[in-house]
Amino acid sequence: MSSLKAMLGMLAAGLMLSGCMQATTYQSAPEATLKPADKAQLAKARYAKVAVAEPFRRAIVDYHRKEMPGTIVVDSDNHYLYLVQDGGKAIRYGVTVGEEALAFSGIARIGNMAEWPKWTPTADIHKRIEGLPASVPGGVDNPLGARALYLYQGNRDTLFRIHGTNQPEYIGASISSGCIRMTNEDVIDLYTRVKQGTVVVVLDPKQGDSPYNSKMALQGGGNAIMQ
Repeated sequence: MSSLKAMLGMLAAGLMLSGCMQATTYQSAPEATLKPADKAQLAKARYAKVAVAEPFRRAIVDYHRKEMPGTIVVDSDNHYLYLVQDGGKAIRYGVTVGEEALAFSGIARIGNMAEWPKWTPTADIHKRIEGLPASVPGGVDNPLGARALYLYQGNRDTLFRIHGTNQPEYIGASISSGCIRMTNEDVIDLYTRVKQGTVVVVLDPKQGDSPYNSKMALQGGGNAIMQ
């Protein structure tokens, strides 16, 4: 009996070592993507530098949808943005997305890109939030954060953006006015990897075709590596 227990123990250990119980690991965006101006701005940030919850930290994950490498895919239901890579992989970032009635879905392209952009609230935002200025100059306290990717359909600005945030505590939530927010460090990293004209696919709510199993991510499972 003791020899049988020993054999079962060895088998269990072998399964663990073979990767059947491999845990996901996470890592911040590479600091090499930060310019001197970025470091200077981030150093004087007055917002709370809250650590993003582990499931929403940047990682390289397996990707099973059919979009071309270089495409951005936003899974609003699970609060993830994917930058599709070669070889069935994607860089996955956690994001804040719009409240249900304000969220954007569909296919767009990056029509413009800006570093430390100024913010000009739309008429709808002015109606919902009283007392806003006509515009806010670029900087670390600006709600658009370090970078903005402006989403266009044809030649029309949709008024939706992928941008940074001075509220990192809300990454993984649905509270924005419709735009897709990332931590400043993550949006800088994404900005260095895309270009004007990049296709952006924002999945319809409850589409049920997530490119990654969010339950596995929340449990720390899956096959993710860092880059």
